[in-house]
Amino acid sequence: MRIGVVAPSARIDQSVADRVAAVAAARFGDGAPELVFHPQCFLSSGHFAGDDAARAAAFLEVANDPGIDALWFARGGYGACRLAETVLPRLTAPARAKRYLGYSDAGFLLGGLYAQGFDTLAHGPMVSDIRRDGGEAAVERALTWLIAGDPATLEPHVSADAPAAAFNLTILSQLLGTPWQPDLTGHVLMLEEVEEPMYRIDRYLFHVTSNPSIRRVAGIRLGRVSEIVPNDPDFALTEEQVIEHWCAKAGIPYLGRADVGHDIANKVVPFGRGPGG
Repeated sequence: MRIGVVAPSARIDQSVADRVAAVAAARFGDGAPELVFHPQCFLSSGHFAGDDAARAAAFLEVANDPGIDALWFARGGYGACRLAETVLPRLTAPARAKRYLGYSDAGFLLGGLYAQGFDTLAHGPMVSDIRRDGGEAAVERALTWLIAGDPATLEPHVSADAPAAAFNLTILSQLLGTPWQPDLTGHVLMLEEVEEPMYRIDRYLFHVTSNPSIRRVAGIRLGRVSEIVPNDPDFALTEEQVIEHWCAKAGIPYLGRADVGHDIANKVVPFGRGPGG
């Protein structure tokens, strides 16, 4: 199996690629996939892993390559939304045959792919998670899903009975109202967030739950909301109190917590129905 790696947002170092390749070799031995890191992953153009043209070209090259079986996002950060209008209309038949895996800023492209009918996408660990303490576990989980779609890698509430999707809250909020907003009617929507103050989390949840399409979801689960930036004065409400408030206002069932987040425990959430669905 050949897994292509691209960085539509921020760059990675060669040392990150080397560490992930070592984990793949140690975990899978002779059955290890070939990891094909596009040279664009290591470019630098200010905030980005190369300029918009370079990042778009790399994504299209890997996605449209019939010799690549899966596309794995290198890391998040910011920048994927700058590519959506360029790359999403230019995907060809080989792109539809691939698995895609990422989260955070990659949600812009995952959402757009899902809106276009791509059906083997998932919110889950990326290459850059190797930098976290214990990140080898996240990388192994990602590779296990990319290779075989192993159900053991999945978030426990993923089911064949109802479709699911997962997003970083900020990313989904910004995706709504664009041509790349997917139809999540009937889905269990899982949301997570990192490094935001509570007032912004509250604002994003107002926006998300006010969207007419989102009001047709089967329910919302809240993943981990980590490294919350302190408010001054204190916001007083917790993330769960805030999501319960906005779900009640919108008439959306709040279904409890989800095992997703910006951490090594981040489980895989395929877009659509789980195994057997």
